[in-house]
Amino acid sequence: MDVENTTKFEDKSTHPNPPKRRRRRRKTICLLVTALLLLLGLILLILALTVFKAKRPVTSVNSVSLRDFDLSFDSARFRVLINVTLDASLQVTNPNRVGFRYTQSSALLKYRGDVVGEVPIPAGKIGARQTRDMNITLTIMADRLLSNSNLYSDAVSGTLPFSTYTRISGHVRILFKIHVVSYTNCDFAVDVMRSSLANQTCHYKTKL
Repeated sequence: MDVENTTKFEDKSTHPNPPKRRRRRRKTICLLVTALLLLLGLILLILALTVFKAKRPVTSVNSVSLRDFDLSFDSARFRVLINVTLDASLQVTNPNRVGFRYTQSSALLKYRGDVVGEVPIPAGKIGARQTRDMNITLTIMADRLLSNSNLYSDAVSGTLPFSTYTRISGHVRILFKIHVVSYTNCDFAVDVMRSSLANQTCHYKTKL
């Protein structure tokens, strides 16, 4: 009896249980896969924060020119009859290594803070490290302008203060969507006597 028991014990020790081996292999494979995924994620994160880091698109105004300008006085009613049309050349530069998609927006023409003209800017996409030119025409909505109480006195003084305002909003996708907004504001004056633009200054602002 003693000999038989000893033999059975030795057989169990020399032949490990196969299910235990399979469980060990599975654990090892799972650990390796997890480590590789973590390493890949770390590499992608480093690239997203360095090489592919999101940068702000830059909107600039190349020129603003006066296409049409007509002005006449109605002295009896202290009114001004006016027609103004402006041509503006914008430029949007995407410095990112991925495309920039922007939604539909508008370019506004303002007189002393009041919107007196508006033109839509259709949605679109700018490729990686590319620049897109946008030519727009802004025409005054006379009814909005005539309601401003400063118009007559400004016209008599010979200078009409205007400004253009453009806001372009969109996103770049680097691992996930990153929203970007670019603002452009240009102040200028219309010289009534010379029918020309003067004192033009532009300000630019972008944010993520």
